[in-house]
Amino acid sequence: MRDQDLLLIALYALLGAGGAGALGAVALRALRRRSVAVSLAVVTAVAVLAMLAGTLAVAWAMFLSSHDLTVVTVVVAVAAAVSLGTALLLGRQVVRRCRELVDAARVFGEDGTFTAPAVPAPAELAALSRELALTSERLAASRERERALETSRRELVAWISHDLRTPLAGLRAMSEALEDGMAADPARYHRQMRTEVDRLNSMVGDLFELSRIHAGALSLSPTRLNLYDLVGDALAGTDALAREHGVRLVGDGIASLPVEVDGKEMTRVLSNLLVNAIRHTPADGTVAIAAEAREGAVVLSVTDACGGIPEDDLPRVFDTGWRGTQARTPPGGAGLGLAIVRGIVEAHDGHAHVRNVTGGCRFELTLPAPA
Repeated sequence: MRDQDLLLIALYALLGAGGAGALGAVALRALRRRSVAVSLAVVTAVAVLAMLAGTLAVAWAMFLSSHDLTVVTVVVAVAAAVSLGTALLLGRQVVRRCRELVDAARVFGEDGTFTAPAVPAPAELAALSRELALTSERLAASRERERALETSRRELVAWISHDLRTPLAGLRAMSEALEDGMAADPARYHRQMRTEVDRLNSMVGDLFELSRIHAGALSLSPTRLNLYDLVGDALAGTDALAREHGVRLVGDGIASLPVEVDGKEMTRVLSNLLVNAIRHTPADGTVAIAAEAREGAVVLSVTDACGGIPEDDLPRVFDTGWRGTQARTPPGGAGLGLAIVRGIVEAHDGHAHVRNVTGGCRFELTLPAPA
């Protein structure tokens, strides 16, 4: 057979198959919004009809006898019918897997849980199932965090309402006594009223600080500072409270380690930890603050003599509004100090942790070391 004949046969086959493929593309575009089953049927039919059209075009172009042309046409038609039926039958399995995935996704949309079909699916559908399963897990974790936050908010509102009611009731009683001239010692009443106002102001300040942290509005101005100076300022600010409670403050051996933090906010963190430790340490007890450099980090620790925290409560120590048992509840406290500590430390890309030690507990703040 000459090369020219081969080229002519290839041309006829291309024209026949190409025409069928073009018609299939038009049909597939027109039916693109239909189900996967319809798309699979169109693709299968196009493949079979393209082969059939190309073969018949070549057979007719070769000017075969009517008998030979009939034989070729019958053979090709039967093969095409069998191929089309087999492809559609096998394609039904893909359609079935799609419908199972749709049903699982419908359940996922209703209750947020996703269970992958038990029967193995094609690679693409299996990948989609895995992504939906991962999304279901993330949604479940998100719902759990939301429930925990909602519980924390309700507890906080209840505690704040109670803690605000007590000083407000005292202020009202003292103001009425002064107004009616029933106060035997007005100066003492005025001092007590000033104390209650200071407590209220402290609680409102803590609420405002916590709201800024939760809203992501805490603006930091990090500067290179000496850890020795930070600890010294915090110790100086809490020394009077420690003497009042008969607690010894120990801050010896603090190394001159550089840290890159917001000095004002970090001083607040250390003050909150020291005040918390002093209030929970019995008289003649010791509160120790230490610092050390670890690989790529600086660790500050405050150790008290509170007797320890129940193991079940340790994960909740830094939660908003947590105050533990009544024995660990500071007078007038709203349980916001440690939540503020964690928020400020995490805003510095650090981590706050607490653990029990012999006779008390240790709060550790891990901050990234400056470059």
